[in-house]
Amino acid sequence: MGDTRVHSAPGDAIASRDPQVLVSRYRGFTRINHWITAACMIVLLLSGFAFFHPSLYGLTTLFGGGQTARWLHPIIGVLLAVSFFGLFVQMWRLNLPVREDVEWSRRIGDVLQGHEGKLPELGKYNAGQKLVFWGMTGLILILLVSGVMIWEQYFPDLVPVPARRIALVVHAAAAVGAILIFVLHVYAAIWTRGTLRAMTRGTVTGGWAYRHHRKWLRELAARQGTVRED
Repeated sequence: MGDTRVHSAPGDAIASRDPQVLVSRYRGFTRINHWITAACMIVLLLSGFAFFHPSLYGLTTLFGGGQTARWLHPIIGVLLAVSFFGLFVQMWRLNLPVREDVEWSRRIGDVLQGHEGKLPELGKYNAGQKLVFWGMTGLILILLVSGVMIWEQYFPDLVPVPARRIALVVHAAAAVGAILIFVLHVYAAIWTRGTLRAMTRGTVTGGWAYRHHRKWLRELAARQGTVRED
């Protein structure tokens, strides 16, 4: 039996625009959702660093001082969770593990060396991208729960002091993990040429799609039957 799992999302399509074929990868709504999430991550990173160590407290000047940063940080944290949930609803099915993810992971050396011909054909996301997705999903959930536990302004009596102290440590550890994944995500997007345009213009070239996500491209071609002229 062949793989019957869906590897594309609404809005994915192939369009011929001479002299090259462009493939629609992300709708405008998804791109806006993504950049709101990214902006929230950056604000949380900077404001969180300001509270992480006294030597970094000067970062609060970016937000108008310590008091402003203190109330802004948890509010942006809630906004991050809501925004990421929007991405989760759109992308979780496409990030479920499949058989070729195991082979892709085994050949990580070929991935790093750019030997795409030795890799299995992939759907819309590879195993690395799925790891980032599920890693951020788990860490943002931990950050949200632990953040509410230490949000004394609105939830002063939610948990006893010992539990709040543990939640603070968990929150900091989860934040470090989220930052590392965020940096990895940005680096991978820059390192893999042609990837950034997917989240800026919404399209990738046919060559990029064929090289990195051939199964996804084949599904789009089969679904459309012919290349659509725009």
